[in-house]
Amino acid sequence: MRIAVTGASGFIGGAVATALAAEDHDVTGFGRRARGWSHPRARYRVWDITEGLLKGDRDFDAVVHCAALADDWAPLSEAMRANRTGTRHVVASFPGARIVHLSTSSVYDAFTPTVMAREDAAPVNHFLSSYSESKTFAEFEVAAADAVVLRPHAVYGPGDTTLLPRVLEAVRGGRLVLPEGARVPHSLTHVDTLVEAVRLSLRGPAGVYNVADAEPVSLADVLEEFLARRGVKARIVRLPYVAAFQAAGLAERAARIRRRRPRITRYAVSQLGLERTLDLSAARESLGFRPAATTLAGAELW
Repeated sequence: MRIAVTGASGFIGGAVATALAAEDHDVTGFGRRARGWSHPRARYRVWDITEGLLKGDRDFDAVVHCAALADDWAPLSEAMRANRTGTRHVVASFPGARIVHLSTSSVYDAFTPTVMAREDAAPVNHFLSSYSESKTFAEFEVAAADAVVLRPHAVYGPGDTTLLPRVLEAVRGGRLVLPEGARVPHSLTHVDTLVEAVRLSLRGPAGVYNVADAEPVSLADVLEEFLARRGVKARIVRLPYVAAFQAAGLAERAARIRRRRPRITRYAVSQLGLERTLDLSAARESLGFRPAATTLAGAELW
């Protein structure tokens, strides 16, 4: 099967492209950086999806669209250009191909807990970040295509450059201060779980599917295990959600005045301090999705 993978130079795109190439698919990875990804049985091409349609070979059976700007503090115009317009260019570049679009659970309402959300809980009409808004509009861009939309939450695993590394950066003086102490249920998504969902989506029925590990877990328990595996001595300290949300709002206002990035955002507080769990029934029933349990095995080396 001839498969194009956008965002192959990133964490998720690289994992997807490597797994598919290892299975002897004819894979071409695309990314903005020269030499951003490599595999002995695959090709890599430079393509900035925000600049326009792909030039050259566009004859692929399927496209796994992983490229995105995953930054909740990005200006809305920048996020829209990368996520909405970029997705538009991807769909137009590969007419007739199966599109597997990597979306996000962030399209659900960030202002309230996500409690075993089903896919019809989105779209919403209010947003807490440019990331959520732009990824919502990116989903609209694939609506008319032969597409599978996957909505994972909190992707982690080998090669993670965002979620768990930021946890380590947030440790100060042996303390990790988190809204509600992160003692809330979350549906986390191991990168291998997401890769398996992509495999199933290449030939499965079109539609929108939540993707996550088998069962929700306590976010605090996972973070405590991660810190222990990495040899970091730190205790999680609870900050009430309302106080954390208000403090983040003040930090955002100060950051706008100073034209710098805030240390914490309201979006980040909402993701850490409220329940974020997903109903996986649709993926199980339609795709045959059988996810494994959340695991940090090997996290010592991530």
